[in-house]
Amino acid sequence: MKIGTAHRRERHGPGERDSPMSPPGDEVLDAVRALLPTIGERAGAADVNRRVPEETIRELIRTGVFRMLQPRRYGGAESDPVKFFEVVREISAVCGSTGWLVSVLGVHPWQLALFDEAAQDEVWGEDPDALVSSSYAPVGRLTPVEGGYELSGRWRFSSGCDHASWALVGGLVVGKQGRPVDFMTLLVPRTDYVTEDVWDVIGLRGTASNDIIVKRVFVPEHRAMRNYEQAQLRGPGQKVNTGPLYRMPFATVFTNAITAPVVGMAAGCYRAYVTAMRDRVRLSLGGGRFAEDQFAQVAVARAASEIDAAVLQTDHNVRRVYEYAVRGERIPMELRLRVRRDQVRATERAVEAIDSLFKTAGGNSLGRGNPIERAWRDAHAGSVHVANDAERALGMYGKGEFGLTVEDNLV
Repeated sequence: MKIGTAHRRERHGPGERDSPMSPPGDEVLDAVRALLPTIGERAGAADVNRRVPEETIRELIRTGVFRMLQPRRYGGAESDPVKFFEVVREISAVCGSTGWLVSVLGVHPWQLALFDEAAQDEVWGEDPDALVSSSYAPVGRLTPVEGGYELSGRWRFSSGCDHASWALVGGLVVGKQGRPVDFMTLLVPRTDYVTEDVWDVIGLRGTASNDIIVKRVFVPEHRAMRNYEQAQLRGPGQKVNTGPLYRMPFATVFTNAITAPVVGMAAGCYRAYVTAMRDRVRLSLGGGRFAEDQFAQVAVARAASEIDAAVLQTDHNVRRVYEYAVRGERIPMELRLRVRRDQVRATERAVEAIDSLFKTAGGNSLGRGNPIERAWRDAHAGSVHVANDAERALGMYGKGEFGLTVEDNLV
């Protein structure tokens, strides 16, 4: 059976809609693997054109990868999140920009599932494949009005916004005294905002992480969610989406969606390095086979160890959190802090792995289009995302270990 036709219709209970079902995680992974050679061939063009081809997005939609974390009520797979991150790493290994887009666009169905049912219906009622981008910085100005809020603002770094028909943006509610009184995430349709092409950077160039501009639009109450509620692992959408996936912390699901692509880039860089260097003969330093250089052998071992550690720790932690959610038990704060500790360390490990390979890869790796130089640029670009702020996350872990109270939306 072709993956593209694997969607089936299934009724889930009284009053629930008939929805095309997304394939389970293993089928998505198989379908994505079939696309990897093509995605890899397009990586250079995505980098040069500053945009992942629309054709690639359409092909990935057909695999079901963007619906892995979508509720079953809308035909999503409600996959094990570990499987989602595995798929993201595989794509990122052949094209960092494509992997990054799949991760951030693919994680938003999880968050939308926490919104009021009316908001979910607006996005997925007509198009279950609708994509949602985001920019969470609280730079939007929210003014309470009857039935909702008036929103204005300009947000940066909304990866894949030109492929999306909705956006999640951050905003501060301003009180009568002119001071912020609440921090919220708002869901806005494409008809309520414009994008501006400003993304011309050194890494992750194909993500087209452009600006979103909103001018005095009305956002109904059901399309607003308080960040405090989300940090408490609550959301109105849990009334209808009762699966364990939607009882997990934002800081576990979203921040790992920011790290998984970087780890995937490191794995791709490693494969490219070993392939290129295995038969290379040196023209300098006395000549000889590069593979017999003990310093290169050590660099390979260090890189492999860092990548393995990154994958094993992040997968283990996400699985532990998911297991608590499956059992319906409270997720210990100690585990939530450990998730953040190892997630930022995974990013650091991935970058360290790439750096160790890059330093010994020689001048040929500097050429534009070389997968090693592109992975080096992409991974360093991904590492500066706020979710990869290692010092902040590690400091929170240390605070918790000393018995001090940790209050942060990203735990």
